[in-house]
Amino acid sequence: MNASVISGTRRSDRTMDFTAQHTEKKSIEENPYQFWYSRDYKHIGKCLIINNENFFVMNPRIGTKEDERLLRHSFASLGFTLQVERDLSADSMLQVLQAVSAEDHGERACFVCVLLSHGQKGTIFGTDREIPLRRLTSLFTATRCPSLEGKPKLFFIQACRGHEYDSGIETDSKEEEEDEKSIEMSEIPERDFLCGHSTTSGYYSWRNPSRGSIYIRTLCEMLTQHRSLEITKILTRVNHKVALEFESGTFEWRTDRKKQMPCIISMLTKELFFTP
Repeated sequence: MNASVISGTRRSDRTMDFTAQHTEKKSIEENPYQFWYSRDYKHIGKCLIINNENFFVMNPRIGTKEDERLLRHSFASLGFTLQVERDLSADSMLQVLQAVSAEDHGERACFVCVLLSHGQKGTIFGTDREIPLRRLTSLFTATRCPSLEGKPKLFFIQACRGHEYDSGIETDSKEEEEDEKSIEMSEIPERDFLCGHSTTSGYYSWRNPSRGSIYIRTLCEMLTQHRSLEITKILTRVNHKVALEFESGTFEWRTDRKKQMPCIISMLTKELFFTP
């Protein structure tokens, strides 16, 4: 009798668990919008583009004008209000981002910032010197920019992140991978942030003098062709196209036939759609 009771209890527990799971699944199916960032605002948001082409002690970034042109067209077509700044010093970059952070974003659904410049691991260059990316992204935390609290903040960064060339060959380097992950995560100050990098930490990022960068060109292409998709799906398609279809052509043995692998660092807590 005892064994029968125990067995019956177990069956009952399994039934209750299944019922709870079924109820939860049904609730999710009935209300998928609970996992979406709200679009119930007057405007989709502002897109700030900082395009640094000329530098005091570094080579000019020839081709970045084409990146800017593509970005302006893509984000304007999505309904974003555009602000474009060019050739800013490190201090000026901070000042511009501080001013945008101080704006009232109450009627905006999200915020996008695109940085086009030279870079290193964890840093981006103004025309005069480098600055930690964390100093820029942290200007939009809930404390510093309360009108964007709970809303997605997206940073797209076209810049080198080191001096290595990607040959597309896998290596076993667990310790280095963990260090790179730590650097990348430190760039995101809190939840509801996403950083889309043109390349993996430690590597060069490619830019063509006439066609612009492969990352920005592909990003704009995917935003245009697949605008109804959720943002991380769009960026996954960007990763796929750049990683599998791009290969450098320089006719120099050290830099020819190299690859590029973009990187998505996300702490978004909901799904983001640019179209209703």
